[in-house]
Amino acid sequence: MDEERTVTVSKFLSRHLRHQPERIGITLDAQGWVRIDELLRAADDHGRALTRAELDHVVATNDKRRFVVDGDRIRAQQGHTVAVELGLPAAEPPAYLYHGTVAPALEAIRAEGLRSMDRHHVHLSADRETATRVGARRGRPVVLSVDAGAMHRAGHVFHVSANGVWLTDAVPPTFLRLRG
Repeated sequence: MDEERTVTVSKFLSRHLRHQPERIGITLDAQGWVRIDELLRAADDHGRALTRAELDHVVATNDKRRFVVDGDRIRAQQGHTVAVELGLPAAEPPAYLYHGTVAPALEAIRAEGLRSMDRHHVHLSADRETATRVGARRGRPVVLSVDAGAMHRAGHVFHVSANGVWLTDAVPPTFLRLRG
């Protein structure tokens, strides 16, 4: 499977397993799962045929490990804008986590902190390198340091997805520092 096809399939899966399952006529269960045969049939019915081998390739090679297969089901690890309950237990975060963004967003972030926007959670990275890559998707990256330890001690709840993305409802501005 070439790189272009891999990216195309990954974007298709992200759109329909995280944001718009109804667009191709699939229904995610309460935890975000859908049967693989149902997904493949729906993709084919909507002119986006993909094979099980292509799906397995994308799941196995996605650098962010966005998707997980469990038997005959698939779901996105996190990042949903549709109502799902991933069932992730609360977890104690490391002392610091990181968030990649771009300079035009800083004014709002300084005033309001990090908000989940359309997603269920704010996504945080365990290392600066990952946060830098995340921020670079939208332009020149700026990395914010999140005092996750202090947030946790103050009662904020964190979860960590199977692919290592840390999730929390919001990050108030008092827990943020700009990292140069």
